[in-house]
Amino acid sequence: MTVVLGFEGSANKIGVGIVRDGTVLANPRRTYITPPGQGFQPSDTARHHRACVLDVLQEALQEAQITAQDIDCVAYTKGPGMGAPLLTVAIVARTVAQLWKKPLLGVNHCIGHIEMGRLITGAKNPTVLYVSGGNTQVIAYSEHRYRIFGETIDIAVGNCLDRFARVLKISNDPSPGYNIEQKAKKGTKFVELPYTVKGMDVSFSGILSYIEEAAHKMLLSGDCTPEDLCFSLQETLFSMLVEITERAMAHCGSQEVLIVGGKICSLTLANQLP
Repeated sequence: MTVVLGFEGSANKIGVGIVRDGTVLANPRRTYITPPGQGFQPSDTARHHRACVLDVLQEALQEAQITAQDIDCVAYTKGPGMGAPLLTVAIVARTVAQLWKKPLLGVNHCIGHIEMGRLITGAKNPTVLYVSGGNTQVIAYSEHRYRIFGETIDIAVGNCLDRFARVLKISNDPSPGYNIEQKAKKGTKFVELPYTVKGMDVSFSGILSYIEEAAHKMLLSGDCTPEDLCFSLQETLFSMLVEITERAMAHCGSQEVLIVGGKICSLTLANQLP
């Protein structure tokens, strides 16, 4: 049996996972939460990770009920992600690997999301919708490699939601996207927004600029509520993602969809997909 200890810290969450032959033994995490209206800066996030990582490591070992001697390999997120947090986690992982005399493996952040999704769900050959704070892609596995069928041409969907949350001063706890979804459930009026699908690619920056400007005008005039804006933005963004995902499924002849990444907590998005 192979036991792998993995460190993840590519953004504002630091996590340590322990997996034994495909079974997750532990996965404790800590999230760096900033005040409403503020994003998280790389240096501050790295400082948070440094302060938490050893406690999270100890918690993972205790939860998995194993010791350093039981670990066969140490893995860490090599990228993509935020530079300073990634560097912090890489240093810790390399130090642990050297101290425990274990092999060290750098893991691509995107492929890690996909493979963990396949492991947990048992999906064989899915069309993958990868949605996170920094990435938005539709991916399929073909000829022994992952191939990108469509992606954002500017900002990621998670970044779009996070930045709009700052406009409305929505809480970052547990995440801006989750809180936008809760407000969207109370929205009753749909505000028409730009819908930008270009073939298999999407664009979110123009939508963000439009709704940021509209928010100030509409909220002052009373034409709509914050809940209406959250509902409208979410429906527009998710409809775009569903369109390119369905197109990729048709192209690949796929019968499965796997949603992975930091924005998969959205049940609204999951329920719209085939």
